[in-house]
Amino acid sequence: MANSNAVGWFEIYVTDMVRAKHFYQTVFETTLEQLSAGDDQSPEMWAFPWVDEAYGAGGAICKMAGVSPGGNSVMVYFRCEDCAVEQGRVNDAGGKVVRPKIAIGEYGFISLVTDPDGNTIGLHSKQ
Repeated sequence: MANSNAVGWFEIYVTDMVRAKHFYQTVFETTLEQLSAGDDQSPEMWAFPWVDEAYGAGGAICKMAGVSPGGNSVMVYFRCEDCAVEQGRVNDAGGKVVRPKIAIGEYGFISLVTDPDGNTIGLHSKQ
């Protein structure tokens, strides 16, 4: 792992894919790409845009039988220019702001929000 980032991929589990896609595409003003349609054995997956060999990790929202969303066992932070901008889109997209933008010293700012399934995600920016 010495020559790579610790996180190589992330998945956010959801129950309603249509609602989840709307939330993430609206908040981050992006388009998710379908990776798999899903069936009884594999998840339905919609990926966030990513660039191979670029800084950071790729990831997707997933719907899979037997896997429940919600809770706070894993926190995913999305990079933003100014996390207040994405935070401002959360309520209209069906989520909730848990912790409005706060300073974290020399590391910038964060905001904590929940998606419509109750998954808590972080927004991080330098300004």
